Amino acid sequence: MSSTSNPPSLPSQTLSSRLRNLSIGAIFAIILLLPKLLHLRRNEGSWLVFRSVLGLVGAALVIFPLGFWNSYLLSILGLALFIAAILLPPAVPDTTADDKVKELNALIVVNGGAYQPGNAPAAATKLFIGSDHIWALDSHFQPLVVISVREIASADAEKAGPDWRLLIHWNDHTAEFIYRGFFSEHLARVAESSVRSVMVPVLPVLPQRRAASA
Repeated sequence: MSSTSNPPSLPSQTLSSRLRNLSIGAIFAIILLLPKLLHLRRNEGSWLVFRSVLGLVGAALVIFPLGFWNSYLLSILGLALFIAAILLPPAVPDTTADDKVKELNALIVVNGGAYQPGNAPAAATKLFIGSDHIWALDSHFQPLVVISVREIASADAEKAGPDWRLLIHWNDHTAEFIYRGFFSEHLARVAESSVRSVMVPVLPVLPQRRAASA
């Protein structure tokens, strides 16, 4: 009489099923958390805290004591979290161009070319032109120069070697915006006309007549 015995379950099959279940669970968790992560990324401070916590949790899981037979699964997960914390993109500012237009009460937004504030490197700018002020903002909507419209004496677009530039003079100051590329002249002239459209016209000075002697 022969007896048959059930074959023992293979550890590799158990491992593959655990990894598959862990991967599926992680994918669903990411899908559920994705909208919250996108909203969190708009706040630079909160996004930095999230990345730091993610990296610390990942590092803790990597060095987790290997006292359990399946603890290496946690190490793999921790390594993935640590790498993700390093590779995550930086925070994206919540402010948009439309929000800035409303905040500054700007009438026109035009390309400002490249502007170099002092000894700092040149930065690409947008000119937010309002009835009272002109703001030159960088890509992060940080002001590089603010010009009072009432104090502007002239705004001229002119050729500067292979490039074009817009010169705005007010009081004892001059702001130079450099335009490069195939459309440099067009962009400079559009900015020039936009600035001139809000400038206060200078009234002509009429010569005074001498009073007739009696």
